[in-house]
Amino acid sequence: NDLWFVLTNKIDGSLDYLVLNTNATKTDYDSGALTSSTFTNPYAASSNVIAYCFHSVEGYSKFGIYTGNGSTDGPFVYTGFRPAFVMYKRTDVAGSWILLDTQRNPINVSGNQLFPDLTNAEFAGSVMDILSNGFKFRDGSSNNNASGGTYIYMAFAEMPFRYSNAR
Repeated sequence: NDLWFVLTNKIDGSLDYLVLNTNATKTDYDSGALTSSTFTNPYAASSNVIAYCFHSVEGYSKFGIYTGNGSTDGPFVYTGFRPAFVMYKRTDVAGSWILLDTQRNPINVSGNQLFPDLTNAEFAGSVMDILSNGFKFRDGSSNNNASGGTYIYMAFAEMPFRYSNAR
């Protein structure tokens, strides 16, 4: 079974990894060297690795963390753009990765969710409002917004504008 690693320093300031195709909590990354151009596979140096490397780009993408409050009036996460795609996961306990997008959720409250670590079909719910400058949770469940829970997220803009040219 191949594992899809997510390596980040966003959770607690130290280097951690999660696995996209499992619901496991974060693990400290202490396997070998990490530079701006190389890293070591946390499980087996002899296995093949495909790496997708992302970073925040103003007006295009945002990566970060948020802390849940357990309320249906959940936290607002500022991205600086209207997200077309948001994926997040609770990091302090085991929980699924959750993906929402504006193609399947064109109006608020968005809730048609996919789970990259599961084989489940799409799940309908009322999770978040996707706003012009970020997203706001409308669900207090453990997977989305548990009180005191720590979550990592990635978001990509619906209409990237930082480098857009007028016509």
